[in-house]
Amino acid sequence: MSRVVTLGESMGLVLGDGVGGWEHQSQAHVATGGAEGNTAIGLARLGIPVTWLGRVGDDALGRRVVGDLRSEGVEVRARVDGGAPTGLMLKSTPRAGATTVDYYRRGSAGSRLEAADLDGLPLSAGDILHVTGVTLALSESARDAVIVAVDRARAAGALVSFAVNHRSRLWAHAEAVAAYAHVIARADIVFASDDEARILHAHTEPEDLARALAAAGPAEAVVTLGGDGAVAVVDGDLHRVAAVPIAPVDTVGAGDAFAAGYLSERLLGGDAATRLRTASLAGAYACLHPGDWQGGIRRSELDGAASADPVTR
Repeated sequence: MSRVVTLGESMGLVLGDGVGGWEHQSQAHVATGGAEGNTAIGLARLGIPVTWLGRVGDDALGRRVVGDLRSEGVEVRARVDGGAPTGLMLKSTPRAGATTVDYYRRGSAGSRLEAADLDGLPLSAGDILHVTGVTLALSESARDAVIVAVDRARAAGALVSFAVNHRSRLWAHAEAVAAYAHVIARADIVFASDDEARILHAHTEPEDLARALAAAGPAEAVVTLGGDGAVAVVDGDLHRVAAVPIAPVDTVGAGDAFAAGYLSERLLGGDAATRLRTASLAGAYACLHPGDWQGGIRRSELDGAASADPVTR
C-alpha cells in the first residue's frame, strides 16, 4: 500500500487536571501533541502506513514523543538535536467549555527542522505528503524544509496535502497568507476551517470558500465547519457532510483527525462521500478525549461508530 509522509513538530503536552487556569492548578497529566504527529497517529489507527519526520531534543520529552508515535504504529524518523529542547505545550480549561493552549516552542528542536533533514525522505508515486501551516510558521529553515519536501513530492509523483492550521501567535498575517498561498498553489488536497479560508479569500459562504481554494490549484479543497460539518470541492463537484452529533470534551486535534480520516480513504480509493464520512467520524471521536490524539478512531470501530449503544460487547 502507498503511504503518507508528514513532517513537523511534535511536543510534550501538559494537561491541567480539572477546570481552572494554571494559576489554580495543583495536578496535571503529561502527554504529547502536535498537528502532524496527531494526523500521523490518526492515519496509523485507520490502517495506513505512515511516516513522521521531525526533530526532538535530547531529553525526556523528546523520548516520550518518539515513544508515543512508535507505540501507535507510526514510522518515526527523528533527528535528536542536542542543541535545543523539545517544545512544550500547556493546555488548560480556564472555565467549562473553554480551552487555552500556551506554547513554549521558540528555539525548540522542532523549530530547527531544515531541508537537510529530508535526506532519504520516503516518497514515491502514489504516496501522499501531508504538511501544515504550523511548520511553515516555526522558522525560516522549517519553512524551507516544507517547500523542499513539496517539490520532492511533486517530482516523485506523490500527492501533496496541506492543512492551513493557522497560528496567529507565530507570525504576521501578511507573511502567513503569502506562505499559505505558495503551498496551496502546489497542493493536490487542502484542508482549512472556514475561519482559515476567510484569511485567504473574501467570501462568507462555505461553498464559495471551497470553490475559491480549489480555484487556486488543488483538485480537492475541504472546508471544515465545526458543528455544521464540512463542504468540499472534489474535481469540480461540490460535496457536503453533516457533523456527527457529540458532546465534545476538547476540540483540540479534531482538524488533524479529520484530515487523517479523509486521507486514509483517499489512499484506499474511497469516493468523496466516503472520504468525508470517515473524516467526520474521525474528527468527532477526537473531541471525546482531553488529549490531542488519544480519542482517535480505529478502522475496526468505523462500522459501529453510529451506534446509539455506548457499550461495546
